[in-house]
Parts: sequence; structure tokens; C-alpha cells
Amino acid sequence: MRLHNTLTRKTEGFQPLQPGSARLYTCGPTVYDYSHIGNWRSFVFDDTLRRVLEANGFVVKHVMNVTDVGHLTSDADEGHDKLEAGAKREGKAVWDVAKNYTDVFIKDAKLLNLLPPNGYSGPIGAYARATDFISEQVDIVELLLDKGFAYKTEQAIYFDVTKLDSYGELSGQKLSEKEVGAREEVVTDSNKRHPQDFALWFFLVGRFAEHSMRWPSPWGEGFPGWHLECSAIVHATLGDPLDIHTGGVDHIGTHHPNEMAQTEAAYGHKLANYWMHNEFVLVDGQKMSKSLGNFITLEDIIKRGFDPMALRLLFLQSHYRHQMNFTWEALEAVSQALKAIYGWADMQFQNLKSDGMRERYRQALDEINQVMADDLNSPKAVAILNGIVNQTSEVGADSDSIREVIPALEKLFGLNLDKRQDITTEIKVLISEREKARLAKDWTNADELRSKLELQKISINDTSQGPVWSRI
Repeated sequence: MRLHNTLTRKTEGFQPLQPGSARLYTCGPTVYDYSHIGNWRSFVFDDTLRRVLEANGFVVKHVMNVTDVGHLTSDADEGHDKLEAGAKREGKAVWDVAKNYTDVFIKDAKLLNLLPPNGYSGPIGAYARATDFISEQVDIVELLLDKGFAYKTEQAIYFDVTKLDSYGELSGQKLSEKEVGAREEVVTDSNKRHPQDFALWFFLVGRFAEHSMRWPSPWGEGFPGWHLECSAIVHATLGDPLDIHTGGVDHIGTHHPNEMAQTEAAYGHKLANYWMHNEFVLVDGQKMSKSLGNFITLEDIIKRGFDPMALRLLFLQSHYRHQMNFTWEALEAVSQALKAIYGWADMQFQNLKSDGMRERYRQALDEINQVMADDLNSPKAVAILNGIVNQTSEVGADSDSIREVIPALEKLFGLNLDKRQDITTEIKVLISEREKARLAKDWTNADELRSKLELQKISINDTSQGPVWSRI
């Protein structure tokens, strides 16, 4: 299995720390608002990576965090807390906002058929909230202070990036280059030693004097910086170093380098061996923003009548390392492709026989496994799946063979292919009666029975293999 490692800038063979296992940490949502389709692309990528690892025989231990404190409107510790801003926007307590959008995220993750993380179990189940790891975050800050990697000002405790030679290796940008690009005029705390130093713990002063979320610490009340939670959660749940850490490309410049620095300075080893990042989603060729009116959520997709699995398939049709352009027309087209795939999957319930298709299905499954194991080449894998669906419509299907490959295809694609159900006995009787009328050339009765079937949302296609039904 080959994966593209952002750290080495190479696509390389995956070598886990322990043979046959993979410890995977994926950056989760910040729960101050609905997740948009750019976020969901990242989470579907994470899910696909896990599925492919498992399909290739690895036992995956997976943890995903939920950021419910400390994420500011700027990665550089400037601006306001996003959770506090969400509470102000909705006129609710910050804790209620966090709970609401956490619940929405978990519900939507199920709709997109994401496998729940399996490496942690806590107050909200499988997901690791930042606020459930406050003491662990405090412990890391104490370690960093003791080792001379952190310092205290009146406003916060900061990590001193100049003390770690490897800082910035993920982005490939030297500190001197970052310093030239830094806009020092926007730095709130003039006592920061370097523009790239980042907050580990904020105190309840200045802009955060009325911060709702606060905890005691050896240095006084406050709350953790955003970057700290991931290092603490990884160390407490999976242990470090990890095999794989994922996130969006927007994390390469600041968030992930800061995570790496904290862990390496505190514990003396790397946070992860492989770093994988997915690209952005554009909408009609533009970056998503609420001001442009193109901020699209899963709720928007469903309100327009689309199956969430169509969005998942749309994501799979683009390679995770390439930017993807979302349009409603593209989603409509992929919905039709999904309908064809489901129609093919439904053929498993129909007594269809076609010589040679069993071998073709097996061959296609082997090809799909190979391309997915090559840095998750999902566009090629989807093309192969579409190919056998189209070929089936031309030369006929083999029901037994479809049943044979469905579980393996579902394991890789996660399109709910294994959730398809047979039609009722009543509908089967109508199909049988219509076929008898058709063979007797009783066209009036055959047409009436076809209309009855259409009312049951069933379409009939007369083929050389006999009548083949599909759902409308």
C-alpha cells in the first residue's frame, strides 16, 4: 500500500510502527456552526483512508477530535474564540452551541456513512472532545515550561518556536521566511518573543476577560489554545508517535506544525510518521464563504432532494490531493450515476445468469483494490465500478456474482451498497403477472400492470434475461 506523505513530499510504501496495525488520528470539526462540504470532503477522505487500510488487512485504531474550545478566528492566536462567536450569534450559552453542533455533526456523519472512530470512548461516545482532555493539556504545558520550550506573559503561555530546530519541517518553510511574512502589527500580545510563537494557554485578561469556558491551572484560570488539544488527545488515547495523522491542506502551515512541535518538545519523539492532507472544495470555481452565499452544508444538499451518498460519490470522483469544484449540476449528474450503481446492486435479488460476468466482477474488484491501495486513487476506482455497471446493462448480469462482490465494494466505497433490500412479495407477483401478459401479447393488461408497478416506485426493463426491475 502506497500513501503520499506530506512530511517527505513523496508517495511511499506504508510501513506501520507495528506490523498489521495502523494508529490513525484525524482532525475533526470545530462545533460552532454547521460543517460545510469542504469539511465533509476531509471527513470522507479520512473515512476512505481507514476503509482502504482495513481492506488491506490492517487493524486500524482511529481517533477523531471535536474542537469545542480554544479555536480562534485566526490560526495565529488572533481574533475571537469561534465558540464564543457562535454563542453570541445565536444568543445561546456557549456550552449549548457546542452540544448542538456536536450532535448535528454526529447525525450527519451517519448520513454520510462514516465509520465511527474506534480508538476512544468518552462522554459523547466515539468522538474525543477537547474539553474532556483539559488536565492532559495542562500536563503538556507544565512539561514544556519545565523543559524551557514555553514562557509566560500576562496574557498567555506561549511555545517558543526558536527552541526547536525542526519547527516548520512539514511546510518546508524556514522560520526566517515566516518572520518576513508575519504581520507584526496585528499581534495582540507585544510580549510574544517571535511572531510564530503560539499560545498553549490563554489567561482571562483583555479580550478574554469574560470568556465563558474556563478552567483552573497552576498558573491561574484560563483555557487552552487550539493546537494543544490534538497533542493531548493523541498522547492519552493512541499514544505517540502515530502511524498516520490527517487534515486539510490549510493545516499544513500552522496547526499541524504546532502540534508536531508540542509533542516533539514534550516527549522527545515525533507526533506521526505519515501526514496526509486533502485539498479544498471550490463552489462554482470560487472559495466558499457566507458572504458569497455559497456556503453549502449537508442540510442544504438534503433540502434539495439529494441523497447524501451522492455527495460522497462526488467526493470519491476527485482525488483527495486535487482541488474539487462543486456545482449543483455535477451533483445531479453523479446522482444519476449513483442510481445506476444502485440498480446494478439490486440485480443481486433477481435470478439473472450471464456467462463470464463472475470473472469480470472479480477482475474489476481486484483492479479497484489495486488503485485504491495506490494513494487512494478513488476516481479510477469509481470509473472501474461505473464500467462494470455499464457493461452489465449491455451483456447482462449475474446475480450470484454481484452478491459475492458487494461486501468488498462496500468496504471500500461506503455507499451503502450492502443496505439494499429485496422487493416485497406483492411486487414480485405483479412483475410475474406482467411478464405472463407480455408473453401472451396482452398489451393492455401488461401496460396496466406496469403502471401499478410504477406507483410502487418500480420500473421494468424487458431484457434477453427476462424482466429486470429497478427502483425509480
